[in-house]
Amino acid sequence: MTASPLYSSIYAHVRRVPAGRVTTYGRIARQVACTARTVGFAMAALPAGHDVPWQRVINSQGKVSPRRSGDGDLIQRQLLEAEGVQFDARGRVDLVRYGWDPDGGRAGRNRTKERL
Repeated sequence: MTASPLYSSIYAHVRRVPAGRVTTYGRIARQVACTARTVGFAMAALPAGHDVPWQRVINSQGKVSPRRSGDGDLIQRQLLEAEGVQFDARGRVDLVRYGWDPDGGRAGRNRTKERL
C-alpha cells in the first residue's frame, strides 16, 4: 500500500526530527498544512517495517498521547528515553529543552510563547 501524498509529506517531515529531540503533532501539521489530528492518523497508519521515527512526535502538552489499545504509549516513552529525552514526574517532556524546530534547530529558545 502506498501512502497518500499528504501522509508522505508528513512522514518526510517526521524523518527530519533528530534523535534526542521531539516535535508536536501541531508543528508538523503547520508545516504540511493539515490538522494535528491528521498527523496522528498518519502516525497510526504507518506500515510495518517503516523508517519513520514516530516516537519523536508528541502532543502540545509535552506528553506522549495515550493509545486506545496496546502499549504503544509505553513503547514510545521507552524509545524516547533511550534517545536521552527525559520526562518529568508528570510524564512531560520539556519542549524548550527537547523540542525541535526545523527553522532553528530547537523549538522554544526564541519562541517560548508560541504553541508547539
